[in-house]
Amino acid sequence: MKHFTQFENKSLADRLIEKALAYKNNPRIDISKGLGKRVGCIFLNPSLRTRASTQIAAMNLGMEAIVMNMDKEGWAIEMKEGAIMNKGAVEHIKDAAAVLGTYFDVLAVRAFPSLVDKKEDTEDYIFNQFIKYSGIPVVSLESAIRHPLQSLADMVTIQEHMLSGVKPKVVLTWAPHIKAIPHAVANSFAEWAVGCGYDLTITHPEGYELDEKFTKGATIEYDQDKALVGADFVYVKNWSAFNDYGKIHTTDPDWMLRESHFKNASGAKVMHCLPVRRNVELSDEVLDGQRSLVQKQAENRIYAAQAVLSMIIE
Repeated sequence: MKHFTQFENKSLADRLIEKALAYKNNPRIDISKGLGKRVGCIFLNPSLRTRASTQIAAMNLGMEAIVMNMDKEGWAIEMKEGAIMNKGAVEHIKDAAAVLGTYFDVLAVRAFPSLVDKKEDTEDYIFNQFIKYSGIPVVSLESAIRHPLQSLADMVTIQEHMLSGVKPKVVLTWAPHIKAIPHAVANSFAEWAVGCGYDLTITHPEGYELDEKFTKGATIEYDQDKALVGADFVYVKNWSAFNDYGKIHTTDPDWMLRESHFKNASGAKVMHCLPVRRNVELSDEVLDGQRSLVQKQAENRIYAAQAVLSMIIE
């Protein structure tokens, strides 16, 4: 595994899930594995769970993690090829990434989309510049179109709570939000859930269809109540429109999950990647109730990152 940027195949996913669960059982079993190695955690956007969990994961392997908030602590970076740098950007990505590649053994990069330039975002242009010019393994801490570490942690969480030998019904449901939100978590969750062999239904209002390359193999249902029937796991997430790129078509509060939504899915567990806007995306009664797995997911972010870093430095 040279880089970790997306779902590759079920065999690798199964190995990563197994490794993450083993690390959860004994987090420091490989404490000497990463001695003498450094991971550079490069944040172009804010973070709480991703930043802390990746640092802890590195420390559990004996690696040194150095964090840089590039939007605040580094020079403004020019990303465009052939740019005449006579404006705000001070350093080109070619130079910055190449330097980082000599300082670190692994780069872990977080770069959100603009939600304006659809072509640039769907090509993961900024993220791929780090891969192109750093010359070392790169781990995605969320890119314009995917959040694979979150999705790996989600698969670990489902594996922990699913009934043995039973293929679960998993529902990804859109939720309202006050602003336009990227597609990365929803894309990635769909990609991993289908790839891992789960029965996935995606429900959302019309106009919020995701990029079809991520939803192939899933059932699309515009009626949320129908989608939730018999659900074992319900993943809640907002995203903006993909076809009408970055736009908000509705903020219908009826799509916010309440306990009353589970009359036909009495045993369903609820998931969310956090941060969550309470009583906008999810009600307090669900988030704080027995269905909620959100804190379990957050904890599993450590072991997902640890499994990925461990496999890369092998």
